[in-house]
Amino acid sequence: MSADDDGAMSRPMAAEMLAGRKRNCPFVMVALQNITMVKIAVPSVKLPTGAEMPLLGLGTWQGTSEELQSALRIALDAGYRLIDTAKCYENESDIGVVLHEYISSGKIKREELFVTTKLWCTHNRPDEVENEIKESLKRLQLDYVDLYLVHMPVAFNNDMSEQLGDVKVEDTWRGMEGVFEKGLAKAIGVSNFNIEQIERIQKVAKVPIHNVQVEAYLYFPQFELQEVCNKHNITFTAYAPVGSPGRFNFKLAKFEEAPSPFENETVKKLSEKYGKTPAQILLRHLVQRNISVIPKSTNEKRLKENFDILEFELAEEEVKELNDVKHRQRLFHQEFLAGHPEDPFKTERVAA
Repeated sequence: MSADDDGAMSRPMAAEMLAGRKRNCPFVMVALQNITMVKIAVPSVKLPTGAEMPLLGLGTWQGTSEELQSALRIALDAGYRLIDTAKCYENESDIGVVLHEYISSGKIKREELFVTTKLWCTHNRPDEVENEIKESLKRLQLDYVDLYLVHMPVAFNNDMSEQLGDVKVEDTWRGMEGVFEKGLAKAIGVSNFNIEQIERIQKVAKVPIHNVQVEAYLYFPQFELQEVCNKHNITFTAYAPVGSPGRFNFKLAKFEEAPSPFENETVKKLSEKYGKTPAQILLRHLVQRNISVIPKSTNEKRLKENFDILEFELAEEEVKELNDVKHRQRLFHQEFLAGHPEDPFKTERVAA
């Protein structure tokens, strides 16, 4: 399994996660004790707040228990400073153990880290946001997170048995502004929102959106959304940055009309030219578009390879060639959001 973060889930699956039942296929981290790395300075992008967000981070979706803790220690030792998690990943406590260990021992200063977590859609009502981030902070053993995201624009009741059609994205954003103003989150943003929803928030926001996190990879490059983000000075993060080759436990579309991004002829050509893996080419492409990427690492080799994308650069014409790849395919349709007024992909569902 290679690089990716967030993914699609069915409504029953999402409910199961909130009920605390573990998945059939746990996140597997191999032993990384023998890894040797040279620390590399990670380039960053400046948030509207003035804070610097690394362009390369560690995704932790489906990462749990001691295996994740072991991998996170290796990642921090290697130079990773951006850690991306979420309440619904059910691993904030495991991450908190390692972060506390490194901060309390003096190995890493808190201000050197950039920790992102997310508000789950069972608590999108504005009066629930503050308590939710406080619970996440307890699990993470932190006083604040560097970035807090609304994970989904659709609101559910607390046991996820019912959609709440009267909760709008503007309502949730008021709660997000509150935790920002209290210093519980140093920056706030949204995930899996569409352009129209982002524009609506920007029109009424006291605190504008600082970051947007969405699916973005070779076959779903999100050019239009990134253009809107640039217009509003919103930074951009990609999950599933290489096309989610390691996805499991849920049904997703196959690459029926085009080969896997790893098998794309342009990617293969550049991989051979630079002596890099296809995944490295795909990640480097996004970074050169000024997009933060949060690949997962499941073994020492891939962890190192992810960092190696900082050691080479694609030519401008090569970035354009990758941009010009014509096939378009969203992988994560988030079907459990369908039917809600704030379903971000309802237009695509109708077109399909």
